[in-house]
Amino acid sequence: MKIHMASPSEEDVAKMVATGTHLGTRNIEPSMETYMWKRRADGVHIIDLQKTWEKLVLAARIIATIDNPQDIVVISGRPFGQRAVLKFAKYTGAQALAGRFTPGTLTNQIQQGFIEPRLIIVTDPRTDHQPIKEASYVNIP
Repeated sequence: MKIHMASPSEEDVAKMVATGTHLGTRNIEPSMETYMWKRRADGVHIIDLQKTWEKLVLAARIIATIDNPQDIVVISGRPFGQRAVLKFAKYTGAQALAGRFTPGTLTNQIQQGFIEPRLIIVTDPRTDHQPIKEASYVNIP
């Protein structure tokens, strides 16, 4: 069963273009090819904004299912994502873990910084592989 997602309005598309959401990099991962619209003459890939919108709506629906925003943890080990994580946490009431993730934070109950979130959001799955691995052990999506 496929859920029909509303298309973005012209205002939404204009905002995404203005912020550069559609600009990718010269090199892409093979798994990202399905999200690329085309490639510019200078080699920069252009991301498909319709697919971006669908993923944003999906993420919003998942986040909206969590009743208490304190049960959401946003994580970024990379410097470019730390500001975004802190702002997201500030405006939504979620918990932010910006910087180095301490192993055992989600699994070691005797650790002082132990937390039990209902949902984790990471900025880069490659860098933030440790929290993803720990979340899989304790069934956190």
